[in-house]
Amino acid sequence: MASIKERNGKYCVIYTYTDENGNKKQKWETYKTKAEAKQRKKEIEYKEGLGQFIIPQCKYLRELLDEYVSLYGRDKWSLSTYDRNSGLINNYIRPMIGDTKITDITTRYLEKYYQQLLKTPAVPTVAPKKNKNALVGTSTIRDVHKILRSCFEQAVKWELMEKNPAIYATVPKYKPNKREIWTAETLMYATEVCEDEILKLAMNLSFSASLRIGELCGLTWDCVDISQEAVEGGTCSIYINKEY
Repeated sequence: MASIKERNGKYCVIYTYTDENGNKKQKWETYKTKAEAKQRKKEIEYKEGLGQFIIPQCKYLRELLDEYVSLYGRDKWSLSTYDRNSGLINNYIRPMIGDTKITDITTRYLEKYYQQLLKTPAVPTVAPKKNKNALVGTSTIRDVHKILRSCFEQAVKWELMEKNPAIYATVPKYKPNKREIWTAETLMYATEVCEDEILKLAMNLSFSASLRIGELCGLTWDCVDISQEAVEGGTCSIYINKEY
């Protein structure tokens, strides 16, 4: 069983556990609000009942990331967010700074790491690669920073770190990449010379309905209302499958 105690304007969740040597020990976890503390208390008691409760005990960042994803990410991230964050962790955080002791991670350390990322080749994705020699972009670094900031915030609550080093870390300024957009003339020419009727339909749908590639590929006939009544009434509709 866990209990909650207020201390210095914050709320502590207190529980006992048995270490690897069979000794009983007490653990305090600190939270800013009582609601957070109650939620953590409920989680601890629920997982204790299932025999699945894990005591946060981390020395290296890779260990903290494992517990962060296990105890936080799987419950709070959507499937797409989980996949993206896992990719960022496995591609850019774990292999580069995963073996760093969490006691050695400071604001200055993170800023040097972000600068190092700017010189690191980007990991290829399943998307078409326009530049195979591209480096990690500022947008990716900002996403990495968000993960680390959230991860360290959990570490502070678990009393594994005294403060969050990511809060005051300076992140490289975002530099948006200019996207090439077809003009109306280019679209008309493309549809004229295109011999594939399905591809031609996809181009028209993308232009007229502002659909993304994932939305286009996810369309099925039951998503489109092209009945004569809808067309004559000017209400032809497209329903995007939420899974894409």
